[in-house]
Amino acid sequence: MVLFKRNMDITIEEIRELLATLRDPKSGQSMIDSGIIQSLELEGSELNISILANRLDATEKSGINERIAVLVQSSYPELNVNLHMVSKADFVESDDKVLPTVKHIIAVASGKGGVGKSTVSVNLAFALNRLGYKTGILDADVYGPSIPTMLGLRSVRPDIDNTYGKPKLVPPEVSGVAAMSIGMIVDPEQALVLRGPRLAGIIKQFIEDCLWGDLDFLIVDLPPGTGDVQLTLVQSVPLSGVVMVTTPQEVAVVDAVRAMNMFRMQQIDVSIIGVVENMSWFTPLELPDNKYFIFGQGGGEKLARLSQAPLLGQVPLIMGLRENADAGTPQSGPEQSKINVIFEDIVKNLILQLDKILTVKGKSKIVRVQH
Repeated sequence: MVLFKRNMDITIEEIRELLATLRDPKSGQSMIDSGIIQSLELEGSELNISILANRLDATEKSGINERIAVLVQSSYPELNVNLHMVSKADFVESDDKVLPTVKHIIAVASGKGGVGKSTVSVNLAFALNRLGYKTGILDADVYGPSIPTMLGLRSVRPDIDNTYGKPKLVPPEVSGVAAMSIGMIVDPEQALVLRGPRLAGIIKQFIEDCLWGDLDFLIVDLPPGTGDVQLTLVQSVPLSGVVMVTTPQEVAVVDAVRAMNMFRMQQIDVSIIGVVENMSWFTPLELPDNKYFIFGQGGGEKLARLSQAPLLGQVPLIMGLRENADAGTPQSGPEQSKINVIFEDIVKNLILQLDKILTVKGKSKIVRVQH
């Protein structure tokens, strides 16, 4: 709670507006909006500020003290600034303090590799962006990070923000879409041999130590199957839902059902927004009226039926999709207009279904798995 008192010509509201220009080192929000400033009191020339310290380490506390003191005294040199670190014994990190500047977090999952999950993730992100939604993409496939290649970011390293004396990663942007991946941090040829706790630590770092900014959607490209990354994600962020990706092939659908059922477990209960069927058919350029169902038919419809969620769309085999991914140019190419239409239709269906889910279930929450 922020208290308002007056000190002659200086008002507490002026102080409040000044402090709102500073960022909470954890959430990225302004210190006023995040609630980290618990109270402001102005008594004569004494300005008392209480800071909630539960979530802060020593470096962050020191950085906050210095920046507040410098900011206030540069504007109001007549004030003495007294900062008090306070703790709440019953304080628990609430869902709205985790990625608070991100409205919706959508995971993209599959049962097996090779079904085009990363291709779908990237094109969903850019379709959302084209439709006016500020979007980011988090590559959670730590062992096989494809996003840097697909976005032309293999040689790009994220900038570092040291505002509070503790480094924060700044995701680079491609055509307005922010992106983060372990592939931007390690060398492309470096083998990653990681056990569960280290995997979990990397995912949490991408959540807690990245400055994502204000996003309407964060698309999370998961590794295939079920494992530590999936469990860490549902216990770390309030997922709005999951998009399942499969090919029409029966073996892909069988594995996708297992992955889907993890999210539907009673103790997890993350909504399946819908299914995207990839590689649905192939149409040669010279035979535009022909469809060749190379991987069979009906897999997406079957998975949608089993998940009790809609088939959001079907993506045919398009050479331009592969070429764009390999070249790291997701927004160019002779077939891009066709690709754009397909994924924008999928995104429109996704948004409609997400709206229905949120109307029924309300605001998404972090999963608390009981062991």
